[in-house]
Amino acid sequence: MVQFFGLLTLQRKPVPLKSISVSVSIYEFVAGVSATLNYENEEEVPLEAIFVFPMDEDSAVYSFEALVDGTKIVAELQDKMKARTNYKNAISQGHQAFLLEEDSSSRDVFSCNVGNLQPGSKAAVTLKYVQELPLETDGALRFVLPAVLNPRYKLSGSPKDSCLDVKTPIVPVEDLPYTLSMVATIDSQHGIEKVQSNCPLSPTEYLGEDKTSAQVSLAAGHKFDRDVELLIYYSEVHTPSVVLEMGMPNVKPGHLMGDPTAMVSFYPNIPEDQPSNTCGEFIFLMDRSGSMQSPMNSQDRSQLRIQAAKETLILLLKSLPIGCYFNIYGFGSSYEACFPESVKYTQQTMEEALGRVTLMQANLGGTEILAPLQDIYRRPSIPGHPLQLFVFTDGEVTDTFSVIKEVGINRQKHRCFSFGIGEGASTSLIKGIARASGGTSEFITGKGRMQSKALRTLKRSLQPVVENVSLSWHLPSRLSTEMLSPEQTVIFRGQRLIIYAQLTGKMPAAETTGEVCLKYTLQGKTFEDKVTFPLQPKPDANLTIHRLAAKSLLQTKDMGLRETPASDKKDALNLSLESGVISSFTAFIAINKELNKPVQGPLAHRNILRPIVLSTSAPLNLGCQAALPMGLGFRGTPRFQPVKKAVSVEHNMAYHIDDYSLCGLMTHKDHHSPDSVENHLVQLIYHQNANGSWDLNEDLAKVLGMSLEEITAAHPAELVDSSGWATILAVIWLHGNSKDFKCEWELLERKAVAWMHVHAGSTMPLVVKAAITFLKSSVDPAIFTY
Repeated sequence: MVQFFGLLTLQRKPVPLKSISVSVSIYEFVAGVSATLNYENEEEVPLEAIFVFPMDEDSAVYSFEALVDGTKIVAELQDKMKARTNYKNAISQGHQAFLLEEDSSSRDVFSCNVGNLQPGSKAAVTLKYVQELPLETDGALRFVLPAVLNPRYKLSGSPKDSCLDVKTPIVPVEDLPYTLSMVATIDSQHGIEKVQSNCPLSPTEYLGEDKTSAQVSLAAGHKFDRDVELLIYYSEVHTPSVVLEMGMPNVKPGHLMGDPTAMVSFYPNIPEDQPSNTCGEFIFLMDRSGSMQSPMNSQDRSQLRIQAAKETLILLLKSLPIGCYFNIYGFGSSYEACFPESVKYTQQTMEEALGRVTLMQANLGGTEILAPLQDIYRRPSIPGHPLQLFVFTDGEVTDTFSVIKEVGINRQKHRCFSFGIGEGASTSLIKGIARASGGTSEFITGKGRMQSKALRTLKRSLQPVVENVSLSWHLPSRLSTEMLSPEQTVIFRGQRLIIYAQLTGKMPAAETTGEVCLKYTLQGKTFEDKVTFPLQPKPDANLTIHRLAAKSLLQTKDMGLRETPASDKKDALNLSLESGVISSFTAFIAINKELNKPVQGPLAHRNILRPIVLSTSAPLNLGCQAALPMGLGFRGTPRFQPVKKAVSVEHNMAYHIDDYSLCGLMTHKDHHSPDSVENHLVQLIYHQNANGSWDLNEDLAKVLGMSLEEITAAHPAELVDSSGWATILAVIWLHGNSKDFKCEWELLERKAVAWMHVHAGSTMPLVVKAAITFLKSSVDPAIFTY
């Protein structure tokens, strides 16, 4: 393996990027970020430095400027092709130039070019962006500063216009020569309860006695081995609101940036007592590429991605309702299906699927998700069973726009729920496919359990369909609205709904209010959510709401240079230029014409080193090009697509399969101790039958911590058979020993209780009483109310 020492590139030259400093300003659920890249040329020749880095795909980048030896140069947003030409011309004429562009194939990768950096010269390049903060189930707002950019799998013959085509040297995180610092200021009128992070932080400093303002900073020594995540807890987050922002004073009314823009936030209060659907076709599309053998994160004893995915898949299979249909696909450079077509969910098909999942490995090479998606969409629909697609991937795909486009084309026939696994998963892919189909997206990095997020999503997919969603505005007669967000057709319980609108016409006098109403129908009942707001737009120098609205609109029109329909390309370009928000069709260009030193010969190119997070089981082997073994996961006759060759770091890694317990299935030998609640829960779930019941056997006895003889002796055979007795005991154990994981077993427990009511009938209360007494449990018998 090549070794790197000190501040040197692969050419053994000093690295021009010295540090990255980030300032974050969070107000309620919007973040404004200013990131500065500090460069210094320590060589004796002029340089061109190229830095490829990750961004969250929801980020609206609106400003780019450079400070060179005390001179400030503000960039201009231009057509991308024009900006590239101007950059090259400026360099050839001896000027200093800076170029910032979004990747042509994915919204979450950017590149920054610093051209003609003179010997001894210093440059500070600053980019600014704003973004919405997603709301977690526990009420936390989640801010992520991406720091990990994993290698993306690229097909041979793919267009070479991606930022990721830059031959960036990759080094272990401990050898990375530049540093990261971050300071975050948080403000909320509702009060800040706490701030948590996956990285070491300074103690939270409250800037007032009422705790409405706070500041935290990243501890020194961040190693770029994980994204920086902040979880911010306010005292109240579910209050509907409208923020009305004033437009730019020098822009004429009738234009996006000239008129006031509203950001509306709703939290629809969908009743929880609605019965769940028992129908549906559930297809689980599981990433089995080589990178899934990597750990969830860089922390010691971190579970492997494929292990966490298998545990989650087992839990999902056990939680499916009787009568639905299902199938499992595994994909990499090829793809396989568990069954030739979706099958009805029965004990037999569930057991067959479980047996195949136990053999599932991360052994299918690269990450080619498009072919299995197309195969799924080609298959005929099952009448009365709408398709629900669950995608689990670490998102290491290069051309995300083609995948998002395919999902969007088929949005009328399904919903896609996506899960990004591990550090550095592509936000562009994970969020994009969910948005295109009306589903939801989740990210799992190891701190949060994949199982709980997957089960929450399954519950959403089983919710009764919300219909007739409409939004109405009640405004003064001379004022009207133009929607900037796509029409809402899907609403999920517990989800925040954000809508952008442009207000046109004459603004009324002070103290006038407006009202916006969200209306929807659920199982024949009509629900309304209303919010009243003052019609006095507030100024914001950064035009935060306008930028976010423009980004929301761009996400519906901009599908990359190759996938955007011709009818949308002009609109996307014009919208980007008008709003100042970067897109696939634009780039920021800054030229320092004060510097006029003709370059003697070509500039020395310095691609900034990028870290790679490796586990001890995945050493980097720069010489090996052999593909990983294929098709070892599902038994039977797999259906393969031709394996396409590709240049990928995934193919350059040697992997081995760690030991698993429970028939080679789920828990990593270092992840759960044998006697842990998690391990017992996993085993209990694994042995549940498809109809919700358990069998009375040694496996159940081990979980209960008793002998089978003891359990059998206490069995009230005159009241219920052995399966009924076992099922009652299992449900009581769940409530008494695994409360912290209720969100993971709630659906399968519901299925067990329903089975018991049918199976035990009128003897149910007596059986429950006998079981509680036998287990010496304090569980409330009311848990068996159905």
